[in-house]
Amino acid sequence: MRAHEAGALHADIGHKAPPWLRAPRDPNDLVTSLWSNTAKKNGEGALEVGGVDLRDLVAEHGSPAYVLDEDDFRARARAFKHAFKDFDVYYAGKAFLSTTIVRWVMEEGLNLDICSGGELAVALRAGADPKRLGFHGNNKSESELARALDVGVGRIIVDSQYEISRLIELAGERNVVAPVMIRVTAGVEAHTHEYIATAHEDQKFGFSITSGAAFEAVARVNEAPELELLGLHSHIGSQIFDSSGFEVAAKRVIALHARVSEELGVDMPELDLGGGFGIAYTTQDDPSDPAQLATEMGKIVEHECRAFEVDVPKVSIEPGRAIVGPAMCTVYSVGTVKEVELDAGAARTYVSVDGGMSDNIRAALYDADYSCTLANRYSDTEPTLARVVGKHCEAGDIVVKDEFLPSDVQPGDLIAVPGTGAYCRSMASNYNHVPRPPVIAVKDGRTRVVVRRETEDDLLRLDMGAE
Repeated sequence: MRAHEAGALHADIGHKAPPWLRAPRDPNDLVTSLWSNTAKKNGEGALEVGGVDLRDLVAEHGSPAYVLDEDDFRARARAFKHAFKDFDVYYAGKAFLSTTIVRWVMEEGLNLDICSGGELAVALRAGADPKRLGFHGNNKSESELARALDVGVGRIIVDSQYEISRLIELAGERNVVAPVMIRVTAGVEAHTHEYIATAHEDQKFGFSITSGAAFEAVARVNEAPELELLGLHSHIGSQIFDSSGFEVAAKRVIALHARVSEELGVDMPELDLGGGFGIAYTTQDDPSDPAQLATEMGKIVEHECRAFEVDVPKVSIEPGRAIVGPAMCTVYSVGTVKEVELDAGAARTYVSVDGGMSDNIRAALYDADYSCTLANRYSDTEPTLARVVGKHCEAGDIVVKDEFLPSDVQPGDLIAVPGTGAYCRSMASNYNHVPRPPVIAVKDGRTRVVVRRETEDDLLRLDMGAE
């Protein structure tokens, strides 16, 4: 069903909690599975992350603000590195990228997946080893490809025949050999939102295995002396909670891998199964941990390679959301609270905060669910079903569709939303000319600005009529 043109929730007049949301006995409690590892409520009921009281953080840095738990990010990166010890782990930079994140990723022994010239620039500014970069994208420009070749990016994931032609020409001009993986579509759709599922046939990414386009691309790359054929790349979607989708995709991708070996006499050394590993945004989500995923995916690859009688290639994965998503929360200040009467004598509490769809577009774009908590004090009042909304001039400007908050929530309170590390800052905008929030790293009771808050001067700097 299509979303309403004015926003996913514009026509929503229901007032009951969704079936998965239960009224808590104590609305002050944290659902720890949704938060970073260091998040806790202190004796006054205020939320602390990385040993920092969010009241103090807001007093120093203002709100809204993204709060990045360094210890949690590093711990999740290490968990993937350790669990997938026989795999190459590439952090998917599109989830959230900054020079600080690049350095943490490199220090924890992970590689980095990028998908634009801008992300490449961030990685290089941070001092990343280009050989540890993988460059994605369905429409990389000549200048982006040229820069990737000039700095020595470790793998370029090609997505079209046009891109193969560009790479052959650019590599020939430079007298270098470009390391290439072939993005394929395996015809497997993850159980997720239509617009973020990426492995079904009718979409912009990759060469179809079913149509034969993928084999043709492999053959062409293999024949080009300017290109080095590394292997196949598959990605089946996002917010995936189990390995069943990977099992079907791996069977089809490894079948192509075996066909290439048999018909072309080429044993491709690598295979990338992508990312898309999910996290818990609300209590309805039950993601797998890295160790479980590693065990299941390792067995899948070994089984399929044995079935097709090919050697097991070096396998890569690309977690992004699963590392940075839970490591960040967003803290807002409440500006207004409004009781809105609905049908049949019902009512809804609208809690308006000082951010919204400019710092988290996912609720409006994907109809995504989030949780939240009162972050500045303890309340002894009963929980009430509330909707947390932003300050933007859109009816669909929703931060949290449904959550039980203390019934005495009021202007000046702080509301914190967990699980905002992935795609929130990356997809943030200046809608209504609202400056984007800062990213504040917290660790051992200290704060550090990772990305500063935008100012009005920043907004006007590109407006040439303002000179």
